[in-house]
Amino acid sequence: MNHSNNQKNLNLCPECNNENLILDESRGEIICNECGLVLKQRVIDSGPEWRAFSSEEARKKVRVGAPTTLTLHDKGLSTMIGWRNKDAYGKQISPKMKAEVYRLKKWNVRTRTNRSIDRNLAYAMNELDRFSSQLNLSKELKESAAYIYRKMAHKNLIRGRSIEAMLIASVYLSCRINNIPKTIDDFIEFASVDKKKIARCYRLILRELKINIEVSSPINFVPRFCAELKLSGRTQNRAALILNLAKKYRITVGKAPTGLAGAALYVAAIQEGERRTQKEISIAAGVTEATIRNRYKEIMNSLRFEINL
Repeated sequence: MNHSNNQKNLNLCPECNNENLILDESRGEIICNECGLVLKQRVIDSGPEWRAFSSEEARKKVRVGAPTTLTLHDKGLSTMIGWRNKDAYGKQISPKMKAEVYRLKKWNVRTRTNRSIDRNLAYAMNELDRFSSQLNLSKELKESAAYIYRKMAHKNLIRGRSIEAMLIASVYLSCRINNIPKTIDDFIEFASVDKKKIARCYRLILRELKINIEVSSPINFVPRFCAELKLSGRTQNRAALILNLAKKYRITVGKAPTGLAGAALYVAAIQEGERRTQKEISIAAGVTEATIRNRYKEIMNSLRFEINL
């Protein structure tokens, strides 16, 4: 019991009960920022024992490899044999040893992907790199998509299905989990599989991994469509206000979020004097003009008095 109390008190100053504590790395002390009491001294420094004054010098002195990552099929833990043909002292190796090293390199490459799951992951992670660069996905999203794909691979659910479709479904699910406004149509341009296959794989992942995903909020799509249509921040804020009112009056239930966002932007742009045609908005939202018109009519019929039109 005393131990747990001591653990809690480490984050508080015993003199003034202040939580604002400072770690002085040069002295190895934890100090209270309010009263100056030294709570702990001789704190162990877990950093390197060497100093570097430039990024190049730090790179030369570092003795560890890159951090592990799920975006490499072996998580970056496998051994790599260099191509420079030099020994540990930087001297050229003998011709006899060259042949030996060449043989070792060849077998090293073979053993890295000797299992079918490793070959599958190696191909899939290369494809993930390609998608990420084309779609400008962040490192965190790549890691999340790789994690989802690996889960499916270890459940042996990739076999017999398109690797590309399963990978795009994983990326799309990762975007949905992180509230990033993307639709399946955004991925079709860079894929060689059709939308139905991707949607089927997406539903399979949700079912097998038991993931519950809420419907995307149309407000998430508003900044993206505003940027494409070159609309001001005032229009963006007004569109978000209209969508919040629509949610309050339950107009958004069962409607596609992209169509709702497009219709709200159409109304907001008219109000702010930045009118855009229904065709321009339908192209930005990736829906038909009829959808924009129908959502527009619903918003107008229900919110005419609320939005002062």
